Amino acid sequence: MTDYSTIDFSPLADLTDDEVVTHSFVRDVPLPSGKTLALVTLDNGRDHTRPNTMGPATLLELGKTFDELTERAKRGEIDAVAVTGKPFILAAGADLSRVSEIPSVEVAKLLPQLGHYVLGKQATFGVPSFVFTNGLALGGGVEIGLNADYRSIDRNAAAFALPEVFLGLIPGWGGATILPNLIGIENALKVIVENPLKQNRMLKPQEVFDLGIADAIFDSANFLEDSLRWADTVLTGDVVVKRPNEPGKIERMVKWDAAIGIARKMLESRIGTVPKSPYKALELLKAAKANDREAGFALEDDALAELIAGDQFQASIYAFNLVQKRAKRPAGAPDKKVAKKVTKIGVIGAGYMASQFALLFVRRLRVPVVITDLDQAHVDKGVAYIHDEIGKLQEKGRISPDEANRLRALVTGTTDKADFADCDWVIEAVFEELGVKQDVFEQVEQFVSDEAVLATNTSSLSVEQIGAKLKHPERLVGFHFFTPVAVMPLIEVVNTPLTDEATLSTAMVTAAALKKNAVITADTPGFVVNRILAKILGDAMHAVDDGTPFDVVDEAIAPLGLPMAPSALLDLVGLKVGAHVLDTHHAAFPDRFYRSENLHKLAEYGTLLEKDAKGKVKGLDKGAAKIVSGGTNPWTKEQILRTLEDGLADEIHRMLADDHVVEAPEDIDLCMILGAGFPFQMGGITPYLDRVGASERVFGDTFHHPPVKGVA
Repeated sequence: MTDYSTIDFSPLADLTDDEVVTHSFVRDVPLPSGKTLALVTLDNGRDHTRPNTMGPATLLELGKTFDELTERAKRGEIDAVAVTGKPFILAAGADLSRVSEIPSVEVAKLLPQLGHYVLGKQATFGVPSFVFTNGLALGGGVEIGLNADYRSIDRNAAAFALPEVFLGLIPGWGGATILPNLIGIENALKVIVENPLKQNRMLKPQEVFDLGIADAIFDSANFLEDSLRWADTVLTGDVVVKRPNEPGKIERMVKWDAAIGIARKMLESRIGTVPKSPYKALELLKAAKANDREAGFALEDDALAELIAGDQFQASIYAFNLVQKRAKRPAGAPDKKVAKKVTKIGVIGAGYMASQFALLFVRRLRVPVVITDLDQAHVDKGVAYIHDEIGKLQEKGRISPDEANRLRALVTGTTDKADFADCDWVIEAVFEELGVKQDVFEQVEQFVSDEAVLATNTSSLSVEQIGAKLKHPERLVGFHFFTPVAVMPLIEVVNTPLTDEATLSTAMVTAAALKKNAVITADTPGFVVNRILAKILGDAMHAVDDGTPFDVVDEAIAPLGLPMAPSALLDLVGLKVGAHVLDTHHAAFPDRFYRSENLHKLAEYGTLLEKDAKGKVKGLDKGAAKIVSGGTNPWTKEQILRTLEDGLADEIHRMLADDHVVEAPEDIDLCMILGAGFPFQMGGITPYLDRVGASERVFGDTFHHPPVKGVA
């Protein structure tokens, strides 16, 4: 048992220097029954753009406030305590702005202990405790409520979630212990593990109520008044709160452990075993079966301390800041004021990729989009696909019938490129062959105005060479999407030596209007993402060609934490595409990028992985295994990983120091996180290479100063 009252929290003082303190304001509210409720309002004094957060100073002040209310309750001055937040916001959880400065595991452990100490006081007031969740509640903001006796929620609360696993942490202020005993293990697994790993999915307020996390739900207009009246009826006994999953009703004997086992297998198949926080969360949820808060809180203290002080959390915070801050202020972006207006879009091509572009442009920009292809049949098929996809959005309730009709009316097709005459922006999505792309742009330039921007979606060809036949190559820019187009958040905007400022600015503004994150890259082979993936796939195929089984290669590369193994990546992008990418990079850098003849043979064969009827991978296809079976010099796992790490460190250093592909290592990492799904807990590729020593081995320095790593 941990006596939190005896702990010295003073070492946390160094983390409070610039904390935006969320203050605890108290007022007494007389209730209709004649009882008195002390209402604590959390407010940091900032507007909605700076949510309440909970750093050490905030928690210590809240703890003092709770102590004073406990004394008042003893004197009979108040009959209940409730906590709520400033307008539309309860709290966005812990203040993580200074976590990179935590000096030791011991100091790291003080953060969960302080949270448990302060929020746990809600159970010792001597009178009932309530939390009125009046808006956004994330992480520790949710745990304020979990530590109270009763909870209400605003029907329009903007966000409600326990996102800690997404950031390399666990809910460590009671969430991992209390929640499964409040709503059952299966529901808790969804909220604590599954949702964070689904791109940080939030719960809707109605879901919060239906699950039993909140005991009452009220409309925004009178949320506080309704919550106060409801609290009064609870105090008088007129309302007895009933929850769908009372602790006595939760099945613990078999179902609990079975659910944990199923979740573990799901995690292993989806994300591998490198990320620590999801598995640490599973351990805590398994222990919560005992329904012992004191023991559970102690386990949370240890787990959170270990994670806070470790590499993965520090890497996650680095990655989170990249996505939240750097991505919103792209390095090297020209002034938005020089961007050209885009009032009509032309798409060259009507195949799958072109149709995806057209759908995205019409949805986000709400401007006319015209697609073209070699014959009317292809054009009609492309337009029909786009119209069908718009219909699916309507069926899902994501757009109204009127909006669906408007969007369909904006999409047209033609075989006559003269119909592109009034387009401000034309993007091609044709076969990845230099001559083909040159020809289509040469043809379309005859019809569009001199001001129109031309964009290419090439993934590996030189954008400057694509524009070699143009009269005005300065208005050509690379605009490289990643598939699936609607989902992947990155666009590599390729700036050639000839691209003018207005064109580059238009590309960046257009990317933002499409709700994508854009990173400006130089016009070099593979830009960022494909150059790094080509290095990984090239080394993987080199080991395979030398006689290393594919499964050994996949296992060897697992420590990088990639979202999928090399074999799965090749299967996803396609063997022909993979071979083309390796060929392109080998041609550009023959001494550093491997060309695999076996990969070409596999591409001709057409299959790499054997799958069952549901598409689940059973193993390497027998025919594919025969194709790659001739090697006589297999690599060890250690050799594969060391070769890859050093090769990546060398290549990325060259990309930055020699080729100036992007402005900084942060942009490399941003591209890999947003374009290749590189996991947050690795922080991107460059922090990983610093941590494992590859940077020092290869070029005698690190990409980051100091390196992004923990203290544990």
